[in-house]
Amino acid sequence: MKLLYFAQLVDILQRSHEDVTLPAGVRNVDQLLGWLAARGEPWTSHMVANRIQVTVNKQFAQPATAVDNDDEIGLFPVRGA
Repeated sequence: MKLLYFAQLVDILQRSHEDVTLPAGVRNVDQLLGWLAARGEPWTSHMVANRIQVTVNKQFAQPATAVDNDDEIGLFPVRGA
């Protein structure tokens, strides 16, 4: 899976993208955010549903949207969150 970070997430996370392999059990956007948040700070503070907008293959996604290792995921901070 290719993760793309945008706006201030690039500075906060010190990267603009990364390639990851999803662990078993991560099958949707909500689970993906939980897995990323489990990395510890600063991930924990920023990979929260009300603070982040997610796209899956360039389409806006909801928490239940399925994800797969072949997907491109965009992570955008929500303004004012």
